[in-house]
Order: sequence, then structure tokens, then C-alpha cells
Amino acid sequence: MKWTKQRLNNFFFFLGIAAVIVMLLTFDVSFIELWEYICHAGYWLVPIVGIWIIIYALNAKAWQAIIESKYEEGEHISFGRIYRLTITGYALNYATPVGGLGGEPYRIMELSKHIGNQRATSSVILYAMMHFFAHFWYWFSSIFIYLALAAIGDLPINTAIATMLGIVILFCLTAFYILSKGYRNGLVTNVIHWLGHVPGLKGWSHRFEEGHAESLHNIDTQIAALYADDKGAFYKSLILEYFSRVIQSCEVMFMLLLFGIDCGGGFGGLLLTFLHSFLIVSFTTLFANLIGFLPMQLGVQEGGFVLSIAALGLSAALGIFVSIICRVREIIWIIIGIMLMKIKN
Repeated sequence: MKWTKQRLNNFFFFLGIAAVIVMLLTFDVSFIELWEYICHAGYWLVPIVGIWIIIYALNAKAWQAIIESKYEEGEHISFGRIYRLTITGYALNYATPVGGLGGEPYRIMELSKHIGNQRATSSVILYAMMHFFAHFWYWFSSIFIYLALAAIGDLPINTAIATMLGIVILFCLTAFYILSKGYRNGLVTNVIHWLGHVPGLKGWSHRFEEGHAESLHNIDTQIAALYADDKGAFYKSLILEYFSRVIQSCEVMFMLLLFGIDCGGGFGGLLLTFLHSFLIVSFTTLFANLIGFLPMQLGVQEGGFVLSIAALGLSAALGIFVSIICRVREIIWIIIGIMLMKIKN
């Protein structure tokens, strides 16, 4: 078993290296232009990359709150270990199509060494659900921020925009309902059963349900127990995840400030710039997650940044700059995450 897990670890390691190479070769600009963008960012690249130390720390604390909740019977794993798995998991998620295809299995594999496979699986699934839950709250709150800025005349509002905002609200409310049912009743068994309706997967779904019925039931029980028995850990994890999205807005704000866009300066100007950054990240992540099947979301994130920045009346060139620097930041953190895979303690 140890040898098998080592092979899987090596597989994920080389997958990450391959992803970095692919990402470098698929930039829409030449390496000379890329270097010019990096030089233009200058010392601002330090806080742009460094802010993710805080973001990943919030993500790790949110996951730790789930692992150490009452339903896990007070299992304790050091924050450093969880922090490492958080960074590595997100590095693999960036590197693979369909979001958690790489990161979540790796986290389960590594965490199962300490708390067993079922508990590791339930905590990783719960954290993934919480990550999406916080995303929906982030998108939902951005609607009201946009409406508030439109009310003071800072942003436009018309029938088309109002319709789009209404669709996003319905989308978020639907997700809240589905995720809430998942938190109360568990989710894994229903997902496996639902996969049975997909052409070609009916036989596999039926065999998997029969062969792992008890394990699936235990995992769903543990998922439902978090919300039922330890709401403190549930809301702590949700708040930490939500604020990690808020902190992420600072990354775009740093780039706007780099171009001298500060909405007049002063506290009011910086606050307005931050709220614009909040909306840019919100729209871009929504757009990217809707088309999340592409490896590293190639082209999707770039298009999202260009569209969201243009929607706020800023130049498309700024959108391209923001998207490229964010891609550089992703590569840096993917490399860090892949290197952390070889650190055992």
C-alpha cells in the first residue's frame, strides 16, 4: 500500500510539472512580451504573489476547522501539514481539468494516513463543498455591491445588466438549496446514484453502490453530522473561506493601483477601487467556474478578466495585463505546491 501511494504521489508530481510546461507554452504572448509584463509589474509582483500566503492560510484554517470539528472526534493534525496539503491541492487543481480531478484525490490520499480513508474522504468532500458554498456567497454578495455602486452612479445599470444579475441571483439561490440539502442529508450516495443515469455509467454506478454501500453511508453520515452537531465549526469554516475570496480582491486592486487607477485617491478612492476589484474577481471566477472543464481554465480566465474589466469602463489592455500577471502568479504557486509534495514533514 505504501508503495502504491508513493507511485500515486509521483504521478501527481509529474502531472504538476507537465502542467507548468503546458501553461508556459500556451501563453498568448511571446516570452519577450511576457518578460515585459513582469518587468512592468516590478515590485508590485511581490505583494501580488505574497497575498496568496494569507489566502491559502485562510483556506487551510477553514479546512482545519472541519477536520477538528466534533464529528471528527477532535482529531488533531498540525496546521503546517494542512497548509502544505492546501497549497499542493490547489496547485494540482490548477493543473488538471474539472477542478478537483487532481487536488482532492491527492488530499484524501495524504490525509488518510492520519485519520483513515472514510474520515479523510468526508473532510475533503466537506471542504470542497464549503469552498463552493463560499464562492456562491461571494457571487451573491457581489450583486448587491454592484447595485449599490449603480445607485450612486458609479456603475451603469440597464435592462440587460439587470437581467444578468437576476439570473446570477437565481443561480446562487438554487445552489444554496442544493448544498443545504447536501449538508443536512449527505451528498455522496446521491451523486453516485445520479451518475447511474449517465449513459455508459449505469453498470459502474450500480456495482459501486453495492460494493461500497456501508462506506458511502458512513461518509454521508459524517458530512451531515458537521452541520447538525457542530454549527460553530461549520460557520467558522464558511466565514474563513468567504474572506479568503475577499482578500483575493486585493490582488487585482494592486494591479489597478499599479496603473494609477485609484478612483481619486484617499480612503474613499481606495475603497471604491477595492470594490471594483471585488466585482472583477467575482465575475471572472463565476465565468471560469461555469467553464471549468478546461485544463488550467486556459483562455477562460483571460477572457473573464478582459470582459469584467471592460464592463467597468476600463481598457481591455488592462484586462490582458491582469490576466497574464495572474497566470504568472499561478505558475509560481503551482511550482511551490509541486515542490511541497516532496516535503513529508
